[in-house]
Amino acid sequence: MMIDKNSEQRYFVAIIPPEPVYSQAAALKEYFRDHFNSKASLNSPPHITLHMPFRWKAAKEEQLIEALGKFAGAQPAFQITLNNFSCFEPRVMFIDVLKNEALDDLQKQLKRFSKQELNLFNADYKELAFHPHLTLAFRDLKKAEFYKAWDEFKEKKFEATVEIGIITLLKHDGKVWEVFKDFPMLS
Repeated sequence: MMIDKNSEQRYFVAIIPPEPVYSQAAALKEYFRDHFNSKASLNSPPHITLHMPFRWKAAKEEQLIEALGKFAGAQPAFQITLNNFSCFEPRVMFIDVLKNEALDDLQKQLKRFSKQELNLFNADYKELAFHPHLTLAFRDLKKAEFYKAWDEFKEKKFEATVEIGIITLLKHDGKVWEVFKDFPMLS
């Protein structure tokens, strides 16, 4: 299939958790599909969003890849801790990420880099503060199902500490978000 060089593709930048957290989160997304009729989160791999979806010309894709590779290569690897479940009432359920200065700094630097180097200005969601999380269910989770799910998950435990050494560019294929390119960080 030929891609029109003037067409725009959709991308976003995220952290994809390493195993075993990746598989655990994927299984929980399937659980939400099977038990609470929420499948929208299955349209992307488990992730922590660093930069919201944006459009980029297909003809300039190599420039985007090169720029993000340079950015990631200058960022130090770090650890994050995922801790229990939380929500944005009444639609979103997620695995919470403990406050982490290195993660906050990475997101701020990516936001600044995106504006200055890539001319992207939509790093935030409606100007809300960065709240890193790993989404399990969201926009198609009905209110009644949300409250059932929250009753089940609010006291459940989930704990994991993982090394973050890769930033990932995801690309929309017209149906789902797929990992497009991984960028190693400083180790």
